[in-house]
Amino acid sequence: MKYSLFLLLAFAGLAACSSDSSTTTSAATASAAPADSTAVPPATPQYRPAYHFTPAAHWMNDPNGMVYYQGTYHLFFQYYPKGMVWGPMHWGHATSPDMVRWQEQPIALYPDSLGYIFSGSAVVDANNTAGFGKNAMVAIFTHHDPKGEKAGTSTYQHQSLAYSLDGGKTWQKYAQNPVLKNPGIKDFRDPKVSWHAPSKQWVMTLATLDRITFYSSPNLKDWTKLSEFGEKLGAHGGVWECPDLFPLTLNGKTYWVLIVNLNPGGPNSGSATQYFVGQFDGKTFTPLNDKTKWADYGPDEYAGVTWNNTGNRRLFLGWMSNWEYANQVPTSPWRSAMTTPRELGLRQVGSEIYLTSQPAAELRNITGKTTTLQNVTAKEPTDLTARLNSSTDKHRLTLSTNQLASFELVMSNAAGEELVLGYDQAANQYFIDRSKAGKNSFSPKFVGRAVAPRLSTAVGTELTLYFDAASVELFADQGLTVMTSIFFANKPLTAIKLRSAEGITFQQISSTPLTTEAASKASTVGAR
Repeated sequence: MKYSLFLLLAFAGLAACSSDSSTTTSAATASAAPADSTAVPPATPQYRPAYHFTPAAHWMNDPNGMVYYQGTYHLFFQYYPKGMVWGPMHWGHATSPDMVRWQEQPIALYPDSLGYIFSGSAVVDANNTAGFGKNAMVAIFTHHDPKGEKAGTSTYQHQSLAYSLDGGKTWQKYAQNPVLKNPGIKDFRDPKVSWHAPSKQWVMTLATLDRITFYSSPNLKDWTKLSEFGEKLGAHGGVWECPDLFPLTLNGKTYWVLIVNLNPGGPNSGSATQYFVGQFDGKTFTPLNDKTKWADYGPDEYAGVTWNNTGNRRLFLGWMSNWEYANQVPTSPWRSAMTTPRELGLRQVGSEIYLTSQPAAELRNITGKTTTLQNVTAKEPTDLTARLNSSTDKHRLTLSTNQLASFELVMSNAAGEELVLGYDQAANQYFIDRSKAGKNSFSPKFVGRAVAPRLSTAVGTELTLYFDAASVELFADQGLTVMTSIFFANKPLTAIKLRSAEGITFQQISSTPLTTEAASKASTVGAR
């Protein structure tokens, strides 16, 4: 989100920013951002996903301000419109009717005299608590002052407001920003705000260096500190960022989930999303225990938070990259994509309650003709390419077995590149190995095998894999274990093989092409 290394490089550009913090800055302000001196590499359309959001060009990171309003999902995002690496942050904007088909919109928020526009959230103020207007869309974001950071102060991040009275098309910054001034904490950012109905107040969940601080407000403008959480709980391999707080129900009981993104210190190195399950009484969050849990074990899901204003559904989206190499990945003229939208839930395994993530139902609207194989047994390498009619690198693959054993699913091409996914029974781990899956010389930290524990104790399982040009998302055991990984094969990985030293039988394997331009009925063919 913030990538401080680049702040010093970008600092000189802010001086020319507009001094009027009450309005959305014009394109003149955007020109104050330093021009990217790096030549744009040759275009890589082969890596452009079909159903994950990417900007048409330039740099993108964290999802921001995600809110649903009058049939439209709004996605704002950290954006630098002058280059393909991190720079002075703006809020880009995209809209969608289904979180799958996206339309990029004009930039929503530009840097101004108070600083860059860092991450935050957006709400629909249905009761006009802020006085901007009934059903005003209100953005709450971090103003980051690079001058203050360069001067060595610890008060260069504050929380500010902007509002829209036309459904998110245009934005006006609040004239009295900031609304929550920094009390002396270097990392004081990423406000996630929501209405807490039991206490009839807005609650802000804020990342404050190595912990979360909760604030409340009756009107989005005047904030009171409630409590702190997490100084000595959870993973602390890096700074805490991009939090979220929301309720979910399990077996008729309501629990609260606190998401805390962490960079670095993830389970497979670098950036990742951890979470806590507990209770929130309108003032204090109390976890059920001090176990560290991860929403996604793969190397490439970060800054994940949920949409506001979606009723009983809790929908999640993350940035599909990792700060260890995000500025170097070989895509052009854009960098980074978002994950698929995911619907969150809770499940109990033994005495432990876990967060589950499953592909949002809207993804079913982009499916083509499904090919299904029955009772596929594999020990020696078994080529399924022709039988699954595999010819695209944008597809969903589902494998179901009544008896899970060690296996490898190999996605490959004629050049010998391969992405290997599977399950290691001895270690009780799922894994994704991209070591031989194409380009990786841009960073030594990109090469490797990512692993994730199997949390389910069931004998069998169902695995669902979403492939989209240069990414794969693995959902195991109905979303108990999730992994996200990007890769950059030189040719599409359309060949599919199974291998298992011990032998494994899948009662069903199905393959479905995915495209935002297709929606046809599925068909089934038997195994040969």
